[in-house]
Formats: sequence, C-alpha cells, structure tokens
Amino acid sequence: MPHAPYRLRFRFAKQARQFTFPLLAALAPVLVGVPLMLWQAERELTAQTQESFDYAMRKVESIFDYAEVATHQVRYLVGAPCKSAVFALRQQSMATPFVRSLNLVSDGQIYCTSLQGTGRYPEQSQNYSAGRLRLMAGNQVTPQRAVIVFRLPSPGGSVLAGIDSQYVINVLQLAERDLTLKLQIGDYQLASDGTVSPAPWDANGTIPERFSSQYPFRLRATLAPGSLWHTLESDFLPILGLLILCGALMFWLMLKRRSPAQELERALRDGEFVPYYQPFVDADTDRWNGAEVLVRWRHPGEGIIPPDQFIPLAESSGMIVPLTQALMHRVASELTSRLAELPHGFHIGFNLSAAHCHDWRLLDDCQRFLDTFPPGRITLVLELTEREPFRATPHTFRLFERLREMGILIALDDFGTGSVGLDYLRHFRVDYLKVDRSYVTMADEDILSRHLLDNIVDLAQRLALTVIAEGVETPAQNTYLRNHGVRYLQGYLYARPAPLRDILARLKSPPSRAASESRGACPDLS
Repeated sequence: MPHAPYRLRFRFAKQARQFTFPLLAALAPVLVGVPLMLWQAERELTAQTQESFDYAMRKVESIFDYAEVATHQVRYLVGAPCKSAVFALRQQSMATPFVRSLNLVSDGQIYCTSLQGTGRYPEQSQNYSAGRLRLMAGNQVTPQRAVIVFRLPSPGGSVLAGIDSQYVINVLQLAERDLTLKLQIGDYQLASDGTVSPAPWDANGTIPERFSSQYPFRLRATLAPGSLWHTLESDFLPILGLLILCGALMFWLMLKRRSPAQELERALRDGEFVPYYQPFVDADTDRWNGAEVLVRWRHPGEGIIPPDQFIPLAESSGMIVPLTQALMHRVASELTSRLAELPHGFHIGFNLSAAHCHDWRLLDDCQRFLDTFPPGRITLVLELTEREPFRATPHTFRLFERLREMGILIALDDFGTGSVGLDYLRHFRVDYLKVDRSYVTMADEDILSRHLLDNIVDLAQRLALTVIAEGVETPAQNTYLRNHGVRYLQGYLYARPAPLRDILARLKSPPSRAASESRGACPDLS
C-alpha cells in the first residue's frame, strides 16, 4: 500500500473544518491575551528549567558512571601493597575520562594514591553521602579548586575516585538564561562559579530540584529575579504576540488532528496493532524452534498496513516504546491461552531499537512478559535493529547484563545491511546473528553474495554465535544453508507471517512438510 499515507492525510484534512472555536479567542485579545501570555511565559520557564535539569542530570550521571567503572576495574587491588598497585591505578586513571585520581583505602586509611603513591590519610567515610559521594572545597593537590570524590566500598576497604569539579561546573554553566544550577551532595552544594557552600534548608519545598535515581546527589535551580517579565519582554509583543499565538494554536489543533503521528496514537489507543508470527526452523532437528513477532496495523479503513509504512514514524515520534509494550502485552495474552500447543522453551523474538534502552523500563517490560508463563516455558529473544545505532555506554552495558541475568537472549537482526553490525559484535555479548534476506536471496545466483554469506557464517562460527538465516524461499537456498552449518532457517519456504491461530495450525506439521507445501507459492508481503 505505497499510497496509504497520502490517503490518510486526505482523510484527516476533512476534519479541519470542525475547529472553529479557536477563532472565538481571537475576538477578545485584550480579555484573554494578557493571562494567556503570562501562562505561556510561566510554562516556558518551567520547560527551560526541566530541560536544564534533564541535560545536566544526564551529563553529571555520565561523569559518575565513568568513575564507577574505573573503581570497579581496580577494586581487586584493595589491600595489595601500594608499590605493586600504583602503576595499575595510574594507568586506569589516565584511561578513564573525568577521573583525576584513584585511591585505595584499607582499615579506614587512604594508603595508596595514583598521584602520590604511598601515603597515610584518614578516609572519613562518615562524610560521604550514602557512603558513595563527597563534595570537598579542595584537597592537598588543588586546595583552591573543589573536588568530588566517588567511593566504591569493597571487602576490606574501598576505592576512591577523585573527579575534578571543573567538569561538573562546565555542565552547570550550560543552564538556560536567567537560571542558575547547583549540584548538592550531602549538606554542601557546588555552584556554577566553582564555589562550595553549605546547602540552604528548604523547609517549604520552594526550590526546584531534581534527585538522581542512580547516585546520592540532587540538582537545584534558582530563577533570577524578574525572569518572568524578562521572558514576556523578550519573547512576546502585546498585540502581535497574541494574534500569532491564537493563529498558531488554531493551526496546531488542525495539524494535530490530521497528522499521521496523531493517527498512530489513536490506533495504539484503540488496539489496532496486532502481532503476526513468523516461525523459524532448527535445521539439525527439523523442528519448529521459535517465532519472530512482527507487528501489523489493522486499520479500520485501510485494512492491513505493513510495518515499513509506520515503524519509521513510530520511531521518529517517540511511540516505538509504547507500541512495543502494547505488542508484548498482547502476545503474552495470546500465548497464555494456547501455551499447551507450543514446544517447551519456544523462542519468542521482539525487535528492539535504541529508544528502548534509554531507561530501565525495558527490564520491567521483559519481566512482566516472562512472569506470564511458567519458568522456562517461553524463551524471550530481543533482536537489535540497525535503524538507530545503540550507543555503547555504561548504562547500556548494565542494561544488557541485567537482560542476560534474566535469561533473555540477544540477536543481531538484518546483519550485513548497516554499518554498525560489527560494532555491536565488538561491544555487546550476543547469542544469535540473523543474516539479512538480501544475502540469502542472491546466494544461489550471485557469486559475490554467496561469498559474503559464507564469510558471515564463518565469522559467526568463529565467535561461537548461532546463525539464523532470514528470507529462505527456495529449496536450493535451504540446502545450501544447511550444508554450510546454518542452524536456524526462517522464510516463506516454511511459513509466512500470520496470526497466531494460523501459525499454530502450521506448527502441527514438521517443517520439512511445510516447506514442500510452500514451494511455488508467491510470497505474501502483507
């Protein structure tokens, strides 16, 4: 349906005539203009504050992430003689961004530092907020510059990472106009000018602040006097501003109703996204091993809309995560009632984009999905796509470690089509490598594609990864892939994507029979 988006826009445009009430506001600019501008200015200040909080929180937490990784790397040295440990401390501190020094603590005494070697200083662990962070106005090395110390407790002592406050100060100085940010650790706060002072007690909760969910610190914001009037003066003109605002409001309402993103939102709310399943075959046992979940949009007016016409929109509009959550919930509900018809340990795979890894909600979504079934009954597989590259950050590493601890398997989807597949192999531990259908399709007629396919399979075998071949459509492809050690096969030769009831009927026959029944059939791309 290549013209579906145009038909959707035409359909939405018919609804634009319904929005006439914004014009009523334009008839009384004096009555509504001033309150509206004040309200908008307050919202703008609030949004600027929240944006500054979001940006600063990400940056400061990233600094502490590096410190945490560095201390974990050298925690095994706690208790070791300084003479044998100091080289490793210096090497790690030089290799880690933001970390100025690493120090070993034993029996409450700092006995080894990457800067000075052997020493003897009291740790004063009671001065650390939650035992992890401490803000100091200075130390022996830089008495005139603030220092932040990250502490990692360890058996027999602890590891301390000294962080130059200038990195944090640079972040605080990037706040929006008329806004001052401060970092508070314990009873002290660091200002954007580098000064350290006791944090004021806010008994009434009037100071805007944001707590970190990962580390014991908070960010506080202070608006300059007259900031509201400054915003009004610089951003709004009394009459022109009101007219523009009324016109923009009417336009926004009309645009919102006819926007494809808004239609996507409505479809998600109405449950129009349905799972289709495409199973894959274990070439060694000739058994069905699992299925990939593919989403289809069952539009009330347009029929079935394939994913290539709405998944990019879902990703760009920020709706891919709630769409996946709804899909996982629906799949869990469908499988629960038909679980007896599936083999034990049946693999269910969902596509994963970089947007899913921005926070920890993915862990909760996966756990809720797995909790629907008896332990070991369903194996969850997450397939990493290359549309948006996954960033190799400490947060992403910890997220994938947690997923593996939950027994969730990781696959690289469409391997060989993008530029980041090899980066994924280098940074992340994966279990499966899915060869893109383009290599499989050309393997029996294009010698170059066959060589590339052989190299991909060889690479996977050298890395001890299991290979899944996508897009298997002919017996010749099936034979070639089996002879070259490809473990799992997926494609129209065995089964097209279909609703669960059709797939379960398909699973009652062995894959070899399903393949013979599919020969000569035209692929159904819907």
